[in-house]
Amino acid sequence: MRLFVLAFACGVWLLQQQSALPQATWLAGLGSGALLMLALQGRLRESTLALRRAGAAVLLASVAAALGFVWAGGFAHLRLAQELPAALEGRDIELTGVVAGLPQTLERGVRFEFDVERAAPGVPPHISLAWYRGRDDADDEAPALIPVRAGERWRFTVRLKRPHGNLNPHGFDYEAWLFERGIRATGYVRPRSAERVDAQVWRAAYAVEMLRENIRDRFRAALPEAPYAGILVALAVGDQQSIDAGLWQSFARTGITHLMSISGLHVTMFAGLAYALTGWLWRRSARLPLRLPAQQAAAAGGFVAAFLYCLLAGFAVPAQRTLYMLGVVAVAQLSRREVAASRVLLLALLLVLLLDPWAVLAAGFWLSFGAVALLFLVGGGRLGPARWWVEWARAQWAVTLGMLPALLALFQQFSLVSPLANAVAIPLVSFVITPLALLGTLPLLDPLLSLAHLVTAWMMTCIDWLAGLPLAMWQQAAPSPWAVLLALAGGVWLLLPRGFPARWLGVLAFLPLLTVVPPRPQAGAAEITVLDVGQGLAVHVQTATHDLLFDAGPAFSADADSGNRIIAPYLRAMGVRRLDALVISHADKDHEGGAASVLAALPVAMLKSSLPFEHALSAQPVPQEPCRDGDGWNWDGVRLDMLHPGADPLSRKTNDLSCVLRITAGGKSLLLTSDIEAVSEIALLQQHAGELPADVMTVPHHGSKTSSTPGFIAAVAARDVIFPVGYRNRFGHPRDEVVARYVQSGARLHRTDADGAVRIGLGSAGIAFRHEREERRRYWHAR
Repeated sequence: MRLFVLAFACGVWLLQQQSALPQATWLAGLGSGALLMLALQGRLRESTLALRRAGAAVLLASVAAALGFVWAGGFAHLRLAQELPAALEGRDIELTGVVAGLPQTLERGVRFEFDVERAAPGVPPHISLAWYRGRDDADDEAPALIPVRAGERWRFTVRLKRPHGNLNPHGFDYEAWLFERGIRATGYVRPRSAERVDAQVWRAAYAVEMLRENIRDRFRAALPEAPYAGILVALAVGDQQSIDAGLWQSFARTGITHLMSISGLHVTMFAGLAYALTGWLWRRSARLPLRLPAQQAAAAGGFVAAFLYCLLAGFAVPAQRTLYMLGVVAVAQLSRREVAASRVLLLALLLVLLLDPWAVLAAGFWLSFGAVALLFLVGGGRLGPARWWVEWARAQWAVTLGMLPALLALFQQFSLVSPLANAVAIPLVSFVITPLALLGTLPLLDPLLSLAHLVTAWMMTCIDWLAGLPLAMWQQAAPSPWAVLLALAGGVWLLLPRGFPARWLGVLAFLPLLTVVPPRPQAGAAEITVLDVGQGLAVHVQTATHDLLFDAGPAFSADADSGNRIIAPYLRAMGVRRLDALVISHADKDHEGGAASVLAALPVAMLKSSLPFEHALSAQPVPQEPCRDGDGWNWDGVRLDMLHPGADPLSRKTNDLSCVLRITAGGKSLLLTSDIEAVSEIALLQQHAGELPADVMTVPHHGSKTSSTPGFIAAVAARDVIFPVGYRNRFGHPRDEVVARYVQSGARLHRTDADGAVRIGLGSAGIAFRHEREERRRYWHAR
């Protein structure tokens, strides 16, 4: 059974790595063949010959992997069939349906998942909608936002588009996240047509969501303005969006993120309390134990309690894993059978993958099952129970050591103060704060929430102190897959029982993980990455020993921007510890929106910009100087020249003050034009006609009709041009007539909305292009 489940999981994982989904007929043939081979494997297993038995094991693993591949492929075909037709993108569509989850407040409105009941043919059954307050893309004045609540039926006119997300090296795959959740279109509500049809739709799933929203509202009403109320909401109903973004930073730096949502630890604790209470009450009866032993009744009561808690939590993967494990234990108790811990874990793994084959795409899946497996590894095979503090220290050591490779592979960082922070947080969160929060969900027990918040505030005092330590967090470049696998093997070796020979050799397996750095360009060459930040610009220029960031992309909301969501994680994964220069081309939200987050994330030696003196970035404690025509410098044999703005620009428009940078390496050049418009292009033609020719160019102003004049295109004569644009952006960039000009010039076109991040290798060996969407292509990605 163990071999079958592990191989099945490998097959599911392999399917999710495919760039194109195999045909349904091919999957059907593979599945039929696997079932036939399964029958043959049964006959081989009955043989007494060791060789035949080994062959049976290999055959079983192959069959299980094939079945996992086919199972996941079948689910994928069903979900891909729900794709929004391209002809419906951007059109007004009237639909009726039900708000299917907890609405989440945005800076200018609300976002919610929506189950479509009636709509035009082709509209997916499950979509994500945003309803914005204030200005709409097409309406000058939109009416006030009407609050939406879970379980309500609405009639909307919406505009939809296919799921699309930014795709960057080592970056988060938003399209995969949407695909796993079954969201096959996203869009926004046209407010003038919104109409509530029914206040409540009474179905089981919607009733749970209505209950969750009611509890969230009660918590917020009971704790107005309380800084940690969001933590209690997350622990009670699994709404992690209620926690402020700043708190997540503290949790990450102290390694207690896993505690701030409903995790397996919380579900197990709650089930244990229900188990004890059910058993105690059952034994108080004279008749009930005669019908069903108290131990079995307690097991059933604990499982029911865990199931209800998981429903309240939104059925996240860690909660699912724990629920299925508890279910296996409960069944074993009811059937009076002993089940090994490894079988419990693997049966839970099988159930998760059968119900949700896309769970392998989530980091929480690997961290959750990995942590439990490590606890089973160090907790099993002991001759007798040790003292409680020894058991605690052993568990902390196992999880910290074993999770280190996974954390570095997934997030490129881990907390050095995690053992101390968890020593404080685990008992408080598990045995004080969470029980009080759960009791507070009951009517008339709201005062307990104030007590829970008080304990949380005491805990956060310690957590904030630990998070503020200079060495609280280790950060490094993304390790190579071989280094991660080697470190995982070394961790298992180190955790083997005492007396196993040469356990210390496991330490050596961690050295490549912590010491191997990613390659950098050779002297005289440059690696330039035009990041996919949506409708904006951010370009990373790397030489042998220097790094420059040209622009910092757009801001998305008050708490989220390109800097903290895309650029800083990318730079960390690339091993960039500091920036030698940050260039902010001009004062425009889609170019400087993430600059403050970048400055907060890592040291910057120099800030170059054309920003006005009163701009907020001018107050940053970093050396600054303006972009000036004529400035130039050499880095490792690579020449960088600033061509614009001049001392007396022809226009004072913000766009026409944009910095323009020319990069030359090995006789090849790239021109970064930012948002210059026709007036600035004319100035460049007059002042730098001999320096404009370049092999590669970022298209001015994202392909706006106000830029890319024929004369400028001819003067630059780029063989490759890059459009940094957002998918179906509201400005309509790039304009068709501008695209036509570049096509007519003979240039090859690259677009961040279609290609993801575009990487350009510049040097004497030539010019090499790499597209992130091509290198990380998966079957669910927009094409």
